[in-house]
This record gives sequence, structure tokens and C-alpha cells, in this order.
Amino acid sequence: MTADKTGFEVPDQMRDFAEKSVDQARKAFDDLMGATHKAVSNVEESAHAVQAGAADANKKALSYAEEHVNSAFKFAQDLARAGSVEDMMKLQQDYMRSQMEALGEQAREFSNSATKTVSEATKAASQKD
Repeated sequence: MTADKTGFEVPDQMRDFAEKSVDQARKAFDDLMGATHKAVSNVEESAHAVQAGAADANKKALSYAEEHVNSAFKFAQDLARAGSVEDMMKLQQDYMRSQMEALGEQAREFSNSATKTVSEATKAASQKD
């Protein structure tokens, strides 16, 4: 066990239990994501060409959600292994910073995709005239 300057100790059993719980939740999430990916693929196969932009946005959203959940699981595992309150605080700061960076990049990508979809839909509509 590792003790910090305040004498707070994270018992080994608590870390083991937390890590096992994260692993079990991770497996359940992975199974859910597999089924969700399959369902999204099935929906896409039956969609019309006009829905391509929406399908791309759905895929991106699903991918981003998966990335965030993966980050959260990694963060939970890191917290479970932390030996001190200072380590936990550092992990929290790093996690929040990386999540904010990821959200900013994802918002830019969604914006670009939306602009492209609107442009393509407008172009397709104008070609019908």
C-alpha cells in the first residue's frame, strides 16, 4: 500500500475490487458496442443516398461516444491504481484537459461534416431543377 503525506491509504483489496469492476463494465460495454455497430450498419444498408450525411454523423457520434467511454474506463483504472490523493488529483486534471481537447476537435469535425452535408444536399436539390 502506498501512503500519501496525509496518511490516507488506498487498500490493495479496494484497488483490486475497483479494477475488476472496471474490467467487467468494460466487457459489458464492448459487447454493447459490438451490437450497436451491427445495428448501425444494418440501418445504413437500407438508408437512401440522401441520408448519407446523417449516417456519417451517426457514425461519428458513435465513434466519439466510444472514445469518451474508453477514456473514462482508462481514467477509472488509473484512479483504481493511484497510490495517493495527489496522484488522483493529477489524473483528474489530465483527464479533464484531454476530454476538453477531444470535445473541441469533435465539435470542429461535426461542424465540417454538417457544412459538407448541407452543401451536398443543396447541390443535389438544385440539380433536380
